Amino acid sequence: MVRLVLALVAGACLSGAHCARAPVEPPFTLKQVAPNAWAAIDNPKSPSPASSNAGFVIGNDGVTVIDTLGSLEAAKHLLVEIRRRTPLPLKFVINSHYHLDHVAGNAEFAAAGATILAQRNVRDWIHTENLRLLGPDISPELKALAESFVAPTALYEDGVNVYAGTGTIQVRSFPGHTGGDSIVVIPDSRVAFLGDLFWRAMLPNLVDASTQPWIDSLATILDANGSGFTFVPGHGDVGDASDLVAFRNYLVTLRALVADARTQGKSGEALAQIVVPRLKELYGGWEFIEPLAKDSALQTESELRGTKRVPMMPGGGARD
Repeated sequence: MVRLVLALVAGACLSGAHCARAPVEPPFTLKQVAPNAWAAIDNPKSPSPASSNAGFVIGNDGVTVIDTLGSLEAAKHLLVEIRRRTPLPLKFVINSHYHLDHVAGNAEFAAAGATILAQRNVRDWIHTENLRLLGPDISPELKALAESFVAPTALYEDGVNVYAGTGTIQVRSFPGHTGGDSIVVIPDSRVAFLGDLFWRAMLPNLVDASTQPWIDSLATILDANGSGFTFVPGHGDVGDASDLVAFRNYLVTLRALVADARTQGKSGEALAQIVVPRLKELYGGWEFIEPLAKDSALQTESELRGTKRVPMMPGGGARD
């Protein structure tokens, strides 16, 4: 299991004992990205960090929330921030994908009346795949917590439009990061929440990834929502089209470095010894370069070999 997931589990406030302490700093920083939209950006300095980003959009008759962060405690903070801005009902929660750091707070919003939407694979993977990521030595408490995640109750295949008053919120599914990823676009505000299809100035985890479909998805997103758009990543600060291009270029570069090493007959540790120094040379200023560079090289090698394990759709079919 990729080390970033372990870090998220260790750092997230997943149990009541740790959450009971009053944090010195809040789990996220709230940024207004449009007159009616806010992004909650993970605050790693918090004793109880959110472990991912989220957001919300206030319409004239309700609120739409994008992702619910890595713990119920962080989700409670997000709900408090929403209530400071509007008494309108919570209508929808959109899960960008199944990973635990984006869905652990679903229960808080479901209890407040929101309908949880996601790409159809998320309903199954929110339990089966999160348990896999947590590993065979998971504690009974953490296992019970993962099994308690509230699954989406409204599903779509390729996308759906939702309405919380005037204006359209476009939800569209794209392959790449997990095979069940969605982006949320507010065209009138020129804002897009991209979930983990976009990591700003940091290496992504590739535990479920298919990089070529991911690269293609980012090109499509840029073509449709490029200049003038604000992009909210799943991890990292708010960005623009140039940041999204830089992230896409990273994935292109990673694939090229791994492919080149393979043409030299390298694999495994020998391949990593070629690819990792080059990644550090090119992306040394990006977060997670130290813990994830080697894993990224090996995951990509496995993908190019055709042996990479990816989540499976119900019934056993591959998801990309």
